[in-house]
Amino acid sequence: MWAAVNERLLAAPAVSERARDLGTVEAIETVRWRAQPNLLWARVHTSVGAIGLGETYYIPQAVEHVIHDLAADLLLGQPAGAISSQWTALFSCTNFFGFAGAEMRALSALDVALWDALGQVTGVPVYQLLGGANRQSVQAYNTCVNAGPNRDWDHAVDDPGDLAAELRDLGYLGMKVWPWDKFAPQLVARGSTGPAGWSSMGPVGSYLSFGDLASGLSMLERARDRIGSSFELLVEGHSRWDINMAVRICRALEPVNVLWVEDICQPDSAEDLTRLVRETRVPQAVSERLISRFAFREVLRHQAAHVVLVDVAWTGGLSEAKRVADLASTYHLSFAPHDCTGPVTALANLHLAIAQPNCIGVEVVRGFVDGYYRQVLDTPLHLANGRLAIPDKPGLGAALSADFLAQDDVEVRLSK
Repeated sequence: MWAAVNERLLAAPAVSERARDLGTVEAIETVRWRAQPNLLWARVHTSVGAIGLGETYYIPQAVEHVIHDLAADLLLGQPAGAISSQWTALFSCTNFFGFAGAEMRALSALDVALWDALGQVTGVPVYQLLGGANRQSVQAYNTCVNAGPNRDWDHAVDDPGDLAAELRDLGYLGMKVWPWDKFAPQLVARGSTGPAGWSSMGPVGSYLSFGDLASGLSMLERARDRIGSSFELLVEGHSRWDINMAVRICRALEPVNVLWVEDICQPDSAEDLTRLVRETRVPQAVSERLISRFAFREVLRHQAAHVVLVDVAWTGGLSEAKRVADLASTYHLSFAPHDCTGPVTALANLHLAIAQPNCIGVEVVRGFVDGYYRQVLDTPLHLANGRLAIPDKPGLGAALSADFLAQDDVEVRLSK
């Protein structure tokens, strides 16, 4: 028997030969678009012709510099299929001076691009590389921002019950709103911020009056009165409140039976988050703002979350997001990928959600899906009946369209 095994091993090609078949990293591009000033795309070109696509969000020029000034020197000429090795190299260098921020967003974009390239070369969708399909489609909830053809935030303010009924009838899992941001301390600033506007950012609030609490609560109560138990309601907190006001909000929400409250206070203290879990009966989703598995480890160790919320484009790409999702499963918890940003993050989330058995659902902004995503991608996301369908093309299943890349307001930088 052992002689036969040894014969097969000797006949097999060397590992280095198989690795060469996947090619090496030949060039790295970054792409910025003036119409979406917070987005940055990364394109990894390999020597066998694949072009992997990744993405991240916020302060794109800073991330662009990290990619070209640091990451390119570590990736160019290296095996394109050695994703774990490349992740470790990039993380080790950035961790020398503090990895979170632009450094980890750069790593995230490049990691997603490397997975996309590997899928293209091997001829299979990324979810197959992540372990295969656990479902054929995944249900989506809609985050209610004004975007593209949909004025969902205006609709949520004016008639939340009507919006909830509309989204329910379209098959969505639920809708996410942020009723109390406007009552927190406000910033006055120029420029573009995230889709929820400047009210979603700013100093933490230490007092929310009973009247303002009731005003925000009415949005959810009106929606619940209209749709009953046939639709989920989700609350985004944007970390605008201190722990005392967070407790006050969550206790007020208990009769509404929301699916979860997300980041109602800052997620940087696992002990504070544990207070929310113990002192209220509202499920806590934590947190798109936690960077790397190490931050999530502390939250899970303290039993400080009910749903593990992961941002693929911020926390370390598909590689790290899968580690976090697997870690959540060891605590018998579901995970939910965050996305209120861009089309490639939505694609990466879909592949991860298809592959992970503990995914509760994915986030979309339907105004993005029906709006600028169609301008940017050569293959649109297939969102129907509130569900995203399993991709059937190699890699992520889409690329930046040639017409989009040829636009005058698109800027490309190349390292090779």
